[in-house]
Amino acid sequence: MTPVEERVRAAYRRIEQVDRPEIWIDLRPEAEVLAEAAALDGRGLPLYGKLVAVKGNIDVAGLPTTAGCPAYAYQPEVDAPVVARLRAAGALVLGTTNLDQFATGLVGTRSPYGAVRNAVDPAYVSGGSSSGSAVAVALGIADLALGTDTAGSGRVPAAFNGITGLKPTPGLLPTEGVVPACASIDCVSLFARTVEEASFALTCLAEPAQVHTGRFRLGVPAELGPLAAGWAEAFETAVAEYAAAGAEVTTVDTTPFLEAAELLYGGAFVAERYTAVGEFLDAHPADCDPVVHGIITTARDIRAHRLFADQATLAGLRAEALATLAGVDALLFPTTTEHPTIAEVAADPVAVNARLGRFTNSTNLFGLPALAVPAGTVAGRPFGVMLIGAPHDDLKLAALAGLRGERVPIVVVGAHLRGQPLNHELTSRGGRFVSPVSTAGSYRLFALDTVPPKPGLVRVASGGVAIAAELWDLPVRGFGEFVSRIPAPLAIGKVELADGSRVSGFLCEPAATEGAEDISAKGGWLAHLG
Repeated sequence: MTPVEERVRAAYRRIEQVDRPEIWIDLRPEAEVLAEAAALDGRGLPLYGKLVAVKGNIDVAGLPTTAGCPAYAYQPEVDAPVVARLRAAGALVLGTTNLDQFATGLVGTRSPYGAVRNAVDPAYVSGGSSSGSAVAVALGIADLALGTDTAGSGRVPAAFNGITGLKPTPGLLPTEGVVPACASIDCVSLFARTVEEASFALTCLAEPAQVHTGRFRLGVPAELGPLAAGWAEAFETAVAEYAAAGAEVTTVDTTPFLEAAELLYGGAFVAERYTAVGEFLDAHPADCDPVVHGIITTARDIRAHRLFADQATLAGLRAEALATLAGVDALLFPTTTEHPTIAEVAADPVAVNARLGRFTNSTNLFGLPALAVPAGTVAGRPFGVMLIGAPHDDLKLAALAGLRGERVPIVVVGAHLRGQPLNHELTSRGGRFVSPVSTAGSYRLFALDTVPPKPGLVRVASGGVAIAAELWDLPVRGFGEFVSRIPAPLAIGKVELADGSRVSGFLCEPAATEGAEDISAKGGWLAHLG
């Protein structure tokens, strides 16, 4: 059996293991995919053996296209061009995935096939509308997945599930064979577990512009507006990480982006959704999600003059937005504003959904690419940020996202702990708190005569104790800058933790502890400070 066939078998075992039937609308039989895998000739195929999930509003030959509505289903005779390109590159399609019906929503709950639960915490939404595609990747079933993105549907689910969501420049990937939401601004998007995988897949499907080299200039919003608890701090950490990795960070006015975002659903552009499927919804109200039905059918009554007025407003906002982008290589936003539970969405489906699109709604109206990437966690759930660039800067965004790259763990025991006077030396270089830890029981801690006061950690052959500490991590560049500024008698060496691992951390020259107070019995620096 070939490695690709083994990968297929592992995917189907994973499907059984996770027991998330709501991910799929139509899952192909394992034997059928195995037969395709066995017949694949991998010579020169860039995506050879990659397993792909396809959002259920994109045509896959042999499977019905439902757009999340069984009564709407039709049987496509051929693959959508983007699916055909994936197959030609050696990828294997597992099946079609669940979505917010007619790609109308950012929550992943508006489907007769069931709410798609979050990959990390099933009580929370997965994000929509490309919910099933995102979760299939996040749970390790698919290597890549196709979504669509009109208002953020390829980015919000990526943020909620801790994966990468790449929304190309509109028009870069073909939308033929895709059930339209707003046809003039729809995009096919890509999900992958890493930026590298997503950007490589894009190059296999299209010909994006060449990547930027040199130092990046990154614009961040002067005002973010309301965010969930802990998210503003998580965003500040992400900004610091990019700065520590070498990006030049500058504050910009992102008002045009936020004002345009309100036009997508609050203005006349939503009428295009009625053009796409409105007559079907009028004729089949009982077959449609009531929230989706209400959003789309209400748009039939929008007067034509409002559309022309909104187009004029949008043109002015787009000119302002492009002027802002002309001064930077990309803008950095939180991908969305909060992560609601399934129950919270059920209680107030329209208002919660509307809040989620604050930073994503304007991107396609302006004709821009965007890339959503993981940026740590808040309260144990994924937090993500989004890069937005000028038209055709798709690979530039990928290169910028890659700056954050590898991180180096470091153990701190004193003045660099959270709340202590030198903690900023970590955070300003992109430092990120990981967890409280304890050293192995082979150290002594001394109060040094320094300004500000610091402890000295010394490993001893006998008579040692465990010392409370914190584990942080830093970008490689930030770690180098941080270490280069550590004054004697402190130094960075390998500190053994209680679990037996050895991590870079603060140690002290033994000679510097002569005459210093031994505070080991306190168990840590914070306990000593009282």
